[in-house]
Amino acid sequence: MATVHLRIGDLVWGKLGRYPPWPGKVVSPPKDLKKPRGKKCHFVKFFGTEDHAWIKVEQLKPYHPHKEEMIKINKGKRFQQAVDAVEDFLKKAKGKEQNSDGKGDSKGKKTPSKPLKILEEDDEDLSALKDPSEKPVKDDPHFHHFLLSQSEKPASSMEPISKRLKIIEEDTGSTSIQAADSTAINGSITPTDKRIGFLGLGLMGSGIVSNLLKMGHVVTVWNRTAEKCDLFIQEGARLGRTPAEVVSMCDITFSCVSDPKAARDLVLGPSGVLQGIRPGKCYVEMSTVDPETITELSQVITSRGGRFLEAPVAGSQQLSNDGMLVILAAGDRTVYEDCSSCFQAMGKTSFFLGEAGNAARMMLILNMVQGSFMATIAEGLTLAQATGQSQQTFLDILCQGQMASTFVDQKCQNILQGNFKPDYYLKHIQKDLRLAISMGDMANHPTPMAAAANEVYKRAKALDQSDNDMSAVYRAYIH
Repeated sequence: MATVHLRIGDLVWGKLGRYPPWPGKVVSPPKDLKKPRGKKCHFVKFFGTEDHAWIKVEQLKPYHPHKEEMIKINKGKRFQQAVDAVEDFLKKAKGKEQNSDGKGDSKGKKTPSKPLKILEEDDEDLSALKDPSEKPVKDDPHFHHFLLSQSEKPASSMEPISKRLKIIEEDTGSTSIQAADSTAINGSITPTDKRIGFLGLGLMGSGIVSNLLKMGHVVTVWNRTAEKCDLFIQEGARLGRTPAEVVSMCDITFSCVSDPKAARDLVLGPSGVLQGIRPGKCYVEMSTVDPETITELSQVITSRGGRFLEAPVAGSQQLSNDGMLVILAAGDRTVYEDCSSCFQAMGKTSFFLGEAGNAARMMLILNMVQGSFMATIAEGLTLAQATGQSQQTFLDILCQGQMASTFVDQKCQNILQGNFKPDYYLKHIQKDLRLAISMGDMANHPTPMAAAANEVYKRAKALDQSDNDMSAVYRAYIH
């Protein structure tokens, strides 16, 4: 987009990152929000979303001259609603202008309208340009801002009703897409017009597919146990008879299965994914597997002209249901960009980590830490009991200290209540520990803490706890 000279109050089309141009209005930033260093940009409030963002000047176009052009290239219900909101704004503004023409002040004089000040590109203190007639952005419950190097998480009382995007481009080159709310059912996401396939409807996959459907995506599903597809068919999904058929019917196919063997079998087995791959088809592997499996799958998919992305997710069944997963992606960046609306629907944040294999490595490290931590908490609870201390008091103290977290509180409360309903299978966290230890061996890096935790989980599996929640590792200490 060409650079334009704009001022406070101007209507514009603003392009944020990889997302399509969206109608907005140049507004004053809050007093305490500085313009990003070295960036020539304006602060824009977007219609139809209540988002606010710093937008670089080369990503802005005047609204009226480019209206017809943008309407032709952008489709979708949310986009049309945003355009309608602009037109409503213009009608109201015109009405106020006509009313003010016939009214003066108490002395019969017209009240002069306040001139709009031009937003200079290099101004460092933009608060001087604040229009007092505008609602302060910092008081707006939907306030979000766009920074190129950092972001501040809003307090829970300031979070919006629906998901709002923030794009963060860090010096490392990794990119994240963030959405700031736990409600997956909202109207702020414009679903891609690409046909989506999804293979695997387990604890994580079920929540993901449900949120894709709620956000208006066209989804075709397949599961090894076909009965699991029924609920999603009722919600509007289409049914694929085999993985190959799903891939052949869809533009982007996601898979989320239990382990490396299941991931390989899904791609390489009879009527598998590979048989449906054609040039341009996209395959996104969301299973938590080792980097070697990712490399193998990437090679076979791309050898057929397909495009490959890995995108394992950090979270649990509850976070999957809530659309609050963290997605770690690596591989073909254009596929990552094509999956934008899908990642918004299923997660609160997604990170692009570079070449294929990097996301698998990061995911295993994260799960290694989480699994080891859970085993340590279980060890602490049982030691408290063995030494005559109250387990509930131990938890109360723990949750008042620096290690307080929703994870600790929920897992410990469930343990004390004897509730081990799976939110993340114990067998899967043990598998992740095993893969992380193997990755450490290959890198000649010691992982003694993970190795110790792995042995405790193996004991829990021997006690028939595999299909219980990972917190059932507690039972390894009391038997």
